[in-house]
Amino acid sequence: MTLENQLEAYMPVNEQEARDRSLMLRFLREGETPFSRSNETAHFTASAWVTNAARDRVLMAFHNIYNSWAWTGGHADGETDLAAVARREAAEETGVSGLRLVSETPVSLEIITVDGHEKRGRYVSSHLHYNVTYLLEADDDAPLTAKPDENSGVRWFEPEEALAASAEPWMVERVYRKLIEKMKK
Repeated sequence: MTLENQLEAYMPVNEQEARDRSLMLRFLREGETPFSRSNETAHFTASAWVTNAARDRVLMAFHNIYNSWAWTGGHADGETDLAAVARREAAEETGVSGLRLVSETPVSLEIITVDGHEKRGRYVSSHLHYNVTYLLEADDDAPLTAKPDENSGVRWFEPEEALAASAEPWMVERVYRKLIEKMKK
């Protein structure tokens, strides 16, 4: 299923998702290089909300740039299969093997503002991430490995503990809380 088909079929759960879905579809259809960081204003990214089979734990990494516990994810870098991007990034950032995609349907949509920052010795200007999130599952006893150039720790959290660990208020209130509610269903 193409990303356009996934976005068209997605049923928003709130106004934020409805508005962001509309903008994402327009950007996908009309945007210049929507899957590449060469578009320095905005580009598609993919995130993974990784849970255990019981859906009572979530896997997060301590993100070095944001100085916060966060989900995993990254840039499409030309790839149009964002579910594959989410799985690849989750594996790279956590060291977990055997990640399972629960559904090819996204579990969440959000347009995320990214403040300007330094990455690999180069300044990256503020921009937007048109982010598509997928639900992945992993064994919570699998070995974990940090990716030092991106994070300084990886661990499993109980859902409420994950909310308390994140230092990003918008992500906690608008994204992680929504994902925790969805994983309970």
